[in-house]
Amino acid sequence: MCLGIPGQIVAITDAGRMMALADVSGVKREVNVACVAEGPLEALVGHWALIHVGFAMSLIDEDEAARTLEALRDLGEAQETLAQMAEGAAALEGRA
Repeated sequence: MCLGIPGQIVAITDAGRMMALADVSGVKREVNVACVAEGPLEALVGHWALIHVGFAMSLIDEDEAARTLEALRDLGEAQETLAQMAEGAAALEGRA
């Protein structure tokens, strides 16, 4: 099963590699935005996307993002995935 979690694009980190920083429920993660880029990458900042294994797979609106996060929390899947992401981020930063 594939799990796409809503994240908000907060910054472009490397335009040449089409990388951006996404905030996924408070966890910031670098993601590839090639699948959703249709113009200047800076135009993506502030938009919501479904994030799966480091890729922004599709753009969604804020209401859909909120509904999806709520449904995922209800299922308990988002918390487990977010915990794994936080552990991965901590390990990369040497805090593990």
